[in-house]
Amino acid sequence: MEAPAAPHDPAETKLTVTSPEQMRELGRRLAKLLRAGDLVMLTGELGAGKTTLTRGLGEGLGVRGAVTSPTFVIARVHPPLGDGPPLVHVDAYRLSGGLDEMEDLDLDVSLPESVVVVEWGEGKVEELTEERLQVLIHRAVGDTTDEVRHVTVTGLGVRWAAVDLSVLSS
Repeated sequence: MEAPAAPHDPAETKLTVTSPEQMRELGRRLAKLLRAGDLVMLTGELGAGKTTLTRGLGEGLGVRGAVTSPTFVIARVHPPLGDGPPLVHVDAYRLSGGLDEMEDLDLDVSLPESVVVVEWGEGKVEELTEERLQVLIHRAVGDTTDEVRHVTVTGLGVRWAAVDLSVLSS
């Protein structure tokens, strides 16, 4: 078991996922660590499992509606079924600019009361907060038959410094 990171060191854990169901389960486990105000940035190739992970997050957070890729609508809000926060699921794949282009989405307004998950957000949403969870999903590009994914979860900022991310691998 890893020791918690020092306040200014990023907390990090690495996992291997071998099926879409395991990716969803990772999302469900990750949801237990999330709270309103958290930003989760997902990075990975097309077909890596970003939306599958987000489905698991939605299940774990107990939100309404099927979590599907918001590629064409850019963002979807999934209200909670209970007392938890809403899930704002953003797909920034089609957005070429940085945070300025995303201002119309009002993510800065949604963030304090929601869990905001941004696919393809690298280089676009970092300015929203220094405290975020970055999830990198890697698979061998071109090998579509291989289900194995290598996932690196990194918590940045004071919010994540004391969180034991190794619980995600149990």
